[in-house]
Amino acid sequence: MSNQFLDSLLEALSDKVELSFDKIEKIKKLYQKDRVNFSDAVLSSGVLEEDIMLEVISKIYSIEYITNFNVDALLQHHTFNDFTQKVSIHFLKKYCMAPVATPNFNKNRLTKLDAKVEEYAKEHEECPPITIAINNPSDLAPVDDLANILNLAQYEVALAPRSSIVAAINQIYNQSNKESAMQIVENMEESGTTIIKVIEDSSDLLDDTSDAPVIRLVNHIISQSVKANASDIHIEPFQDTIKIRYRIDGILYDLLEPPKWIQSALVSRIKVMADMNIAERRVPQDGRVEVRMGQQKIDIRISTVPTSFGERLVMRLLNKSGTLLELSQSGISAKHLKTFNQLITLNNGIVLVTGPTGSGKTTTLYAALSIINSPDKNIITIEDPVEYNLKGIGQIQVNRKIGMTFASGLRSIVRQDPDVILVGEIRDLETAEIAIQSALTGHLVFSTLHTNDSPGAVTRLVDLGVEPYLITSSVKAIVAQRLVRVLCPYCKVGYLPDVGEKALLNINQSSKIFKPKGCEKCFGTGYAGRQAIFEIMEIDDEIKSIILTTSDSNQIKRVAIEQGMTTLREDGVLKVLEGITSMEEVVRVTQD
Repeated sequence: MSNQFLDSLLEALSDKVELSFDKIEKIKKLYQKDRVNFSDAVLSSGVLEEDIMLEVISKIYSIEYITNFNVDALLQHHTFNDFTQKVSIHFLKKYCMAPVATPNFNKNRLTKLDAKVEEYAKEHEECPPITIAINNPSDLAPVDDLANILNLAQYEVALAPRSSIVAAINQIYNQSNKESAMQIVENMEESGTTIIKVIEDSSDLLDDTSDAPVIRLVNHIISQSVKANASDIHIEPFQDTIKIRYRIDGILYDLLEPPKWIQSALVSRIKVMADMNIAERRVPQDGRVEVRMGQQKIDIRISTVPTSFGERLVMRLLNKSGTLLELSQSGISAKHLKTFNQLITLNNGIVLVTGPTGSGKTTTLYAALSIINSPDKNIITIEDPVEYNLKGIGQIQVNRKIGMTFASGLRSIVRQDPDVILVGEIRDLETAEIAIQSALTGHLVFSTLHTNDSPGAVTRLVDLGVEPYLITSSVKAIVAQRLVRVLCPYCKVGYLPDVGEKALLNINQSSKIFKPKGCEKCFGTGYAGRQAIFEIMEIDDEIKSIILTTSDSNQIKRVAIEQGMTTLREDGVLKVLEGITSMEEVVRVTQD
């Protein structure tokens, strides 16, 4: 790019947004330093957003700027059956380009793309050409190379955001990968002593072209689990076989059942990824590794335990690229949301969130912290483990090996002048007493307990040794929650409830409700995603009086219901009547 043309681009950008002399000089220096892509130079300068810059560049180069496109139509055409065999993913990512289908693309008229140019032009004059999305219009030679490789008779070039192009590239190579897990297994030699080499930290699974079958198998298992939004992968050894399952929306499903001889190589490969001791198979081990799938960063926590038939391994998947869920997106009702927003803005006291493991307690508390997080508040957490990094919040990781427990960490936190404290879990009397003292001395404390419902948290605290008067003085509210699976909108089936279901729903009229069926969209489960149901027990004067006389959760619950508390079952029933979930799902998660 000549200096004259560079000046023309900068002048055009100046017409679109206000660019000072200093900003223009900054862009010039970044561009001339390494002669990088002009778009990269502008974005690195931080002076404007990519979409504004691409709009300007598209006018200068007379190239269309597109944001709405897909690759599905192309992948369904015979010409692209072996696309990933002809073109390297590294080549497309290096030059940031991808063949795509724009909204007006007609796949039914796209035929014989591998014919000669003359024949193609004669037979298909009206056929719209393929669009190749690019991010850098100053170098079109790679685009011509791509067209030649694919024998494209016609093609158009369009500008697109870098993130959209990379996402399209990943989709092409993801969907075009026809090799199944069982095919990989069948191609492996019958030996459990496969030599495994260490992969680089944060490697991209889509870029990994290793020929080692065990590496491809592990990559396939992880990538399939991420695509299915699984939270965990279980590798379970038995006497004559090994079972691989993944947990989706709280339910375990079978993924693969490879032969027993693969077990050693498979477990060893995963342990190497997590920098664990592959020679030690007699004691439990913990490790972690971060991998990438295109734009997604996946944090994997790995745990092994020795069993009679070999090491059992569980991988917990945490997608760090996903945005943190807002409380309003969790499915919370308007009534509960109003109450919860009032609770999290208190100046002092304890707000407890209860429920079994995997019920979304930590996600709810993170959402609460995100709402109240501001420069005038000092928020500190102690967690085991730290699941999400929250900007502007001090987070402490529990480490029992060096004596950093919830109690010792909390004792140190109160000397850090905090306004809000999050304690990952109250497990013992010492932690409970420090949390209560913190609440009584002007701090707002959030924490979790493992109990079945809100009243049960009172019983649990008394069992730990906390005096009832301290509970009534410090605890402002107890929130119980569960996660219910959301019915797949594509295949859910409506029906009229029978007498038994009406009794459970506590309704007289015949209101239409829905049940799961199963389709390709939801992997045959009938469900897609989860929402939370809540039970909020505010500790008012009536509840305080009953707590001071008894710790019986049934009596406390009776008084709370009389005071207007909506139980977990009742909140779940509302979601059934709204067509969000099924009766069976609510019964499953709210069993006493």
